[in-house]
This record gives sequence, structure tokens and C-alpha cells, in this order.
Amino acid sequence: MDTAFLITGFVTLFVIMDPIGLTPIFVALTQGMAPAKRRKIALRACLLAGLLLSLFALFGEAVLGFVGISMPAFRIAGGILLFLTALDMLFQRRTKRREDQAEEEDHSDDPSVFPLAMPLIAGPGSIATIILLAGQQTGIFGFAMVLGIMLAVLLIALVLFMSSSLLERALGKTGINVVTRLLGMLLAALSVQFVLDGLKAFSFAG
Repeated sequence: MDTAFLITGFVTLFVIMDPIGLTPIFVALTQGMAPAKRRKIALRACLLAGLLLSLFALFGEAVLGFVGISMPAFRIAGGILLFLTALDMLFQRRTKRREDQAEEEDHSDDPSVFPLAMPLIAGPGSIATIILLAGQQTGIFGFAMVLGIMLAVLLIALVLFMSSSLLERALGKTGINVVTRLLGMLLAALSVQFVLDGLKAFSFAG
């Protein structure tokens, strides 16, 4: 088992999905709802996001090959996208944009599909990351590792959503902002590594 890949993949997907940053938005989207309904919405959103990401992990690279995009090229593009996301996290633009997306949705409706499952949980960054991770592994065992990483991150998101009220009171808005910026720094470094790996595959570096 590739422990280094599991750790790197988990950290990358956790940072880009950012369950901690999503928790306050989940609270806002489900404000005033009964606890049982909030739990159902959390479970449904995570299940739908997991299904969507699994499809991209399974067929994403095949689709790229069909349109003539190599995996190294996608790795470089994905790294740049993740780096831009990291900048948004560091300067709090990402949180503001997510809050704006949440406000556009009618809170009286079920927000589990939109905007929770997509684009907040399974957004462009998460989709690009899952394709990148799947492209680094081959065979059923490799796909199982990617699937395990995704399920672990989604499980954390589900637990945070379920205990969102407690977490909100414990961290407060300032605590959530600090954690988000720390994750942004980590994501910036990981995104650069993706670009370097892509360049190395093209024999432009190393």
C-alpha cells in the first residue's frame, strides 16, 4: 500500500473540499430546520457528491483521452486551478463566493443537491483533484485507494455537518477563518507539486 499517496491524496482532497469551511454555510442553508431534517440533508448531500466524484474518478481520464488531453497536461492545469483556489482561501475570496452561492438558493427548498452536493462539495476543484489522484494510480487497487480517500473526506464532512452547531460555537467565525487560511497555505504547496509532477512527465523538469 502506498502510504505516501494515501496521505498526500487525503490532505489534498480535504483541503480543496474544505469541510470545515463548508460547515458554517451548511448551518446557514439549514437554518431553522428540525435536527432530523438537517441530518437527512447532510447525508443526501454527501452521498450525491460521493456518487458524482466516483464517476469522475472512474471515467475522468477516459474522457480526457477521448478529447485528446494528456494526463500530464491535465495535472499541470489542475495544479494551477488548485493554486488559484489556495489564493482564494488565503484572501477569503473563496468563503465569500460560497456564501454568495448559498444566498442565491431559496432556503425553503432542499439544498442537498444544489448548492451543497454541487458545486460546494463536488465543485470544479474537487473534480479536478479526484481525476488527478485517479490518474496517479492504476488497476482496481489504485481505484480503491482513491475511492477510500474520497470516502474518508466525505465522512469527515458528514460528521462536521451533523455536529455543525457545536463546531460553530467552539471555533467561532475567527477560528474558522484561521483554519481556512492555514489549509490554503498547505494547498498552495501541494498545487505546485502537481505542476512540477506534470512538467517532469513532459521531461521539462528534473
